[in-house]
Amino acid sequence: MSERVIGGHVAGLITVGAADALWAGLTVGSAVPSASAVFTGSPTLARGGYVLLGRRVVAAVKASGGAWSVPEMEVRRAAAELGAVGMDCRDLVRIGPFGSAPAPHPVHDEGTLLRWRERIARELQKPGGPERAPRDGGHRLSHLAGVDWRQILVERPRMGMAGSWWLPRTVVRLLDTAEHTETQWLHTARTRRIDNAVIEPPPHDGQAQAADAWRTTSQNLPTAPLRPYSGELQGLVYSVVSRKPGISRKVARWACAVCGTAPAAVLDHCHEHGYVRAPVCQSCNTQERPDHLYSNDIRVAGHYTRLFDTDAAVWLRHWHRCPGCRARATLPLPHLAAWTAHVACRTQRPTHREARSSRGRKPCGALRVSWTGGHHAPHTCVLTVVVDFCPSGEHRVLAHVPYREAAEQFRTWLAETVPAVAAVAGPDRIDDLPTHFRPVIADTSSEGQALF
Repeated sequence: MSERVIGGHVAGLITVGAADALWAGLTVGSAVPSASAVFTGSPTLARGGYVLLGRRVVAAVKASGGAWSVPEMEVRRAAAELGAVGMDCRDLVRIGPFGSAPAPHPVHDEGTLLRWRERIARELQKPGGPERAPRDGGHRLSHLAGVDWRQILVERPRMGMAGSWWLPRTVVRLLDTAEHTETQWLHTARTRRIDNAVIEPPPHDGQAQAADAWRTTSQNLPTAPLRPYSGELQGLVYSVVSRKPGISRKVARWACAVCGTAPAAVLDHCHEHGYVRAPVCQSCNTQERPDHLYSNDIRVAGHYTRLFDTDAAVWLRHWHRCPGCRARATLPLPHLAAWTAHVACRTQRPTHREARSSRGRKPCGALRVSWTGGHHAPHTCVLTVVVDFCPSGEHRVLAHVPYREAAEQFRTWLAETVPAVAAVAGPDRIDDLPTHFRPVIADTSSEGQALF
């Protein structure tokens, strides 16, 4: 399609129908699949004064005749930003389910906030799931910030358990940023409306006056830039910090302390020692989450390759923001168990010949590690590394590793892998650490925020 807008173009504004056509034509080749009818489909927030497209808020104005219009240049910018986003369909983030269905949130005057995880959860938990997309004009979700998430959603079934939902990491970070942008935009608009009491378009006729109104309502509403995290919460206890008034808004103003690109959403903290590590985005927080089967049993999933191999320096530095883990030069027990299975026992894992090739071999089954006891009683804690779902029908116990041996192996590996992190860790000074440790349990909250 030509990028030229055929009709409905006055003073830089185009009708929502023309905006739909323009958006579809500009995003047809983007790696992230775009949704159609983002301005006229369900749900559309034009009636609230804006439409959210990717990381950008596109303001909408209403002419005297009741027709909605949007600025053409903003649609083009939003499409260009989405088209510049690359996507690795193999790098997935688990987005749920983490518990019971979330409770509904109220509808605001400006529209319904994105809260994309909750929206996906509600739609997938309805009869028919994503295949029965909202074609009936109802209030069910049709797109997320202009992204057609159904095309890239991955559902992974589990034997005897509810399945899990996954999206590419790039899309998760895009939607997290969109959610942050919308919240900031609405907060700024509400503040200016209260201060100036002139945020609504003036009661004049014609699209030219509507364009002036758009320039007042949109261009003068910048979102606050994210600031990098510089250790402001270092050494503070999460149970105290999380109860401070306004802490959620303060966290949202930081960039994620791990990836540095997406807005922070939660305070990551050590469940064993209780200390705040840093504010992180939902994507990084989910990546760090151990894949629990039970409170003392985890599956060694594919994301551990990033945590302990490709991005090990970043994650080890992040985990050692906890004074307890840094003083002991170790990791929280679920992470130490995953490291032991993924790294220390890597050479012990058997392989099988590929079914379709006479050359290659693949690792046997799926790794799982469980433990008895806890970190506060290291002399009784033992990690057991097991291979499940062996193609030959076997279930093999690879190793029984005492906690102290696993911790010592980790210290040696840490010094070789990331000397800069190892240099500031230890010796084991625990005088000022909490004496009562929180037990290690699986996260069952619907928000999925209380992560390790």
